[in-house]
Amino acid sequence: MHVLVEGTGGARGWPEPGCRCASCARQVLDGNIRERSAILVDRELRLATEGGEPGGAGYLVRRLADVRGAGEEGTGGWEVTSPDGGRLLYPAGPGAVPVPPDGAEPYDVAFLDLLGDPAQLGLLRARGLVTGDTITAVAFADHRVPSERELRQRCGFWRAGLPGDGESVTTSRSAEKETRSSPWRVLVLGGARSGKSERAELRLSGEPDVTYVAAGGQWEQDPEWAARVAAHRARRPAWWRTAETTELARMLASARGALLIDGIGGWLAAVLDECGTWDSAGDGWAERLAGRTAELVGAWRQTGAYVVAVSDETGLGVVPATPAGRLFRDELGRLNQRLAAESDEAELVVAGRILPLTPG
Repeated sequence: MHVLVEGTGGARGWPEPGCRCASCARQVLDGNIRERSAILVDRELRLATEGGEPGGAGYLVRRLADVRGAGEEGTGGWEVTSPDGGRLLYPAGPGAVPVPPDGAEPYDVAFLDLLGDPAQLGLLRARGLVTGDTITAVAFADHRVPSERELRQRCGFWRAGLPGDGESVTTSRSAEKETRSSPWRVLVLGGARSGKSERAELRLSGEPDVTYVAAGGQWEQDPEWAARVAAHRARRPAWWRTAETTELARMLASARGALLIDGIGGWLAAVLDECGTWDSAGDGWAERLAGRTAELVGAWRQTGAYVVAVSDETGLGVVPATPAGRLFRDELGRLNQRLAAESDEAELVVAGRILPLTPG
């Protein structure tokens, strides 16, 4: 199967004509232009948002429902099987998430609107429809992402290709194997409401096997905290597993697939309680805490998993007014330093903007 990528941009391209947003302005300044997404398969069959029903001699074209379309056929995209048996998936437009039927065979090429829903790639991998031999590519790239550079970085997280307009994709060559170097440890730091949890979730959206580790202990008696937890749960892909535990060292040692730990600050708060830090007769708590943090850092260093951990950057605000607040801030700051030193990547999220923290 040979696919000519005629365009890779959104419904009106990227930059959009007349749009004054910062993303489109960056595309203009950088000289990047992506025309409206469209592909030509084997010079026989064209798929685009305009132009009517696609067709070509010997090609089996199936219209697919959209995940949001309550089963309505045709709103999600197309599944194409070529005369030589090659299989391709293509979305119907920006925001479309095609739903392949049960029993579908794996795809040789899959174009997806990953800016609309990156987790669809993880689900396709979990279903075995996108494999290590599938060529995965982004369609409908537009100003939903701040810049071309950020889009390329996200494609790296998701192990997805980002072809340029006019490039060709062919299954006659060996596809890049979808392998990830393991272990790989990422520490995502940020203040309150900075976007750090969303960033961690975005990183893992393309993974087929993810365990979300809620490491902050149990807070059922706090309605406001319960609402926060519910919002996080609703935002995550439904097929992710959830583990509520403070035994992070055990999770890191036995992990399969990918881990998202959210977060280290909540874990430390729970462990301070478990160590008896606040008890009036809490002798020995410092030694117990040192043992738990050393155990965590050692497990982080030796894990064989792909793991992304979220932690609070507490040192940028005012000095806490209480001894307990100052103790927590100091311990978390020291723990963040130790984890960052053992991480393959670390980044700081400020107002949704990402600052890579390079070692050395």
